[in-house]
Amino acid sequence: MKEFDEIALDHLNELIKNKDSENVLAAMADMHPADIAELISDLDAEEALFILELLDDETAADVLVELDEDERADLLELMPNEEIARQLEQMDADDAVDVIQELDEEDREDVIKHIDDVEQAGDIVDLLQYDEDTAGGHMSTEMIVVNENLSMPDCIKAMREQAEDMDEIYNIYVVDDDNRLKGIFPLKTTITNPSASKIKHVMEPDPISVKTDTPIEDVALDFEKYDLVAMPVIDSIGRLVGRITVDDIIDQVREQSERDYQLASGISADVETDDSVWTQFRARFPWLLIGIVGGIANALILDGDGGENSWQTYLPGMALFIPLIGGTGGNVGTQSSAIVVQGLANGSLEMKNAGKHLVKEFGVALLNATIIAGLVLLYNWIFPTDPDDMRVSHLTSMAVTISLFAVVLFASVFGTFVPIMLEKLKIDPAIATGPFVTVTNDIVGMVIYMLISSTLIEQFLGVTL
Repeated sequence: MKEFDEIALDHLNELIKNKDSENVLAAMADMHPADIAELISDLDAEEALFILELLDDETAADVLVELDEDERADLLELMPNEEIARQLEQMDADDAVDVIQELDEEDREDVIKHIDDVEQAGDIVDLLQYDEDTAGGHMSTEMIVVNENLSMPDCIKAMREQAEDMDEIYNIYVVDDDNRLKGIFPLKTTITNPSASKIKHVMEPDPISVKTDTPIEDVALDFEKYDLVAMPVIDSIGRLVGRITVDDIIDQVREQSERDYQLASGISADVETDDSVWTQFRARFPWLLIGIVGGIANALILDGDGGENSWQTYLPGMALFIPLIGGTGGNVGTQSSAIVVQGLANGSLEMKNAGKHLVKEFGVALLNATIIAGLVLLYNWIFPTDPDDMRVSHLTSMAVTISLFAVVLFASVFGTFVPIMLEKLKIDPAIATGPFVTVTNDIVGMVIYMLISSTLIEQFLGVTL
């Protein structure tokens, strides 16, 4: 928060605790709504409500929009529905929908009834019908729209009338008599073509657009690909229904990145540092439980029959390399899955090219496996596990080298294959970069290690385990 140093913030917090309305309002006079939201995020809900009530309606509405969802939900619980309705009237329809979705169904209907602006209420109701993960769920209905048959003077007049209630204007959208999107009309055109007879002669036809049911992740990719700041949204028959702006996309990309990072870290739900102990426990424990199950499975694999006739008896040095086998498999699998998840997220990997990527990954795996196995073989040659019995040392070295080669190959292919299959099944592939791949590779790695070791012991020592 650049407006205040630490001392000034401490002073302001003291004023808030003392409910010194006049001085608190004076101190916040030049603060941006985002900074006010950051300030009240560190306060309890009642103190936050105290600040919100001091602000004018427009600023209070902007602060509500800037707040984190959980903090906003706590604040809304203390606000009467009439007050919430008054704040929603100051917002763009898409921001109002984001806020009203924090309420339960009964309160949501009551708040809408208290909105005096019928047009605003209608826009909110219309937007609530769309899935929040689609273009329709993120679009705004506030935009400037002109008919393609208007002359330039009439177009400018219409633009002026509609622009009065607009905060940001990026493009003018051109429609036909049936409200179907025909083109866009950059503001620059009013200067460069002031004498145009009709808008349709100077507009940019066939603009890039998305349909209301387009997944928001795909919309974000289009914004990045075409360097857009705004994009029109159309319905199934091409009628213009709204627009999405770049600030909505930035918020979406940030939220998606946070979700993917938490999934990759083994956290099954969206949590924040200030969430309760129980909330964080529920989000984190399931994957930890899976890790415990995987660890027990590994222990059972390593234990074998538990008697004298086991791999520990004939190749005791193998135990030294168990962490190496498990760790390498987990790391390789996580790398492979992370590359696929990133490619699916940014559009650089398309499902139709998944087979090619799998082949490429196998080639990378071969190279990695050869070098890693070679380095371990060299290490075992220089530092044998049992200098007094070189036959045992060589056998251990063979088991570790061959196992590492096989584990790296498996982990690479498995780490690539899993997120691709999850994407086909419409499941977030970010899950694949977390404990799921790591635990699976640990178990399979140990199985490979034990099978190869048992086979070598049987072939070279004549003992069947």
